[in-house]
Amino acid sequence: MAIQTEFARELISQARVVVWDFDGPICRLFAGHSAARVAIQLVEWLEGRGLHGLLAEGERDTADPHAVLRAVDRRHPGSDLVAELEERLTQEELRAVPKAMPTAFADPLIRTWTAVGSRLAIATNNSPKVVHRYLADRGLLDCFRPHIYGRTKDLQYLKPHPHYLNRALTAMGAAPSTALFIGDTPTDCEAARKAGVPFLGYARNGHKARLLQEEGATHIVGSLGLLLEILRG
Repeated sequence: MAIQTEFARELISQARVVVWDFDGPICRLFAGHSAARVAIQLVEWLEGRGLHGLLAEGERDTADPHAVLRAVDRRHPGSDLVAELEERLTQEELRAVPKAMPTAFADPLIRTWTAVGSRLAIATNNSPKVVHRYLADRGLLDCFRPHIYGRTKDLQYLKPHPHYLNRALTAMGAAPSTALFIGDTPTDCEAARKAGVPFLGYARNGHKARLLQEEGATHIVGSLGLLLEILRG
């Protein structure tokens, strides 16, 4: 724990800008509104329009709605079909917001980081509408506004593409070396590496930690409480 604390303290001390992923480090968006059920509904919607053949067998069985969206976009990039599917996913994400579970220590950490003068941003594969709704409900929107960058109908820019992260850095006038990206998935880690931004992985369990390690993440915390303790210290 002492080594982990020292690494975290070094990352925090160097960061003038802190960019967050949304679903994971800030909250569990689908804690009360099953992501697997949303994926099934998207697949059923496609099947109801005779588009069952667009998805391979493994894609039809996924519990990840983003995987369904990506699969359709690979076959019909930029199409009206993709736009409608993306809007359907956005509506399901909005329905998930009232039952989303805040990540432990995330709210006070965000407020504390803002209070000590760091600038915050979000780079997410979720819809920005969803992020705005959640943050407004938690009284956190002013900590990030206007720097919230997320999914549009142009799906080529979903992470691991560094587009959202680069947009945040450009808008804030920040060099990659002066920023820190907090994420919980291998695609977050890859996006940070492509953007040249130091990465801090958040893993709420051993499985997520192993996935981050396999992607090359070297700095991982199991609780945001450690970061809060360092900032308050």
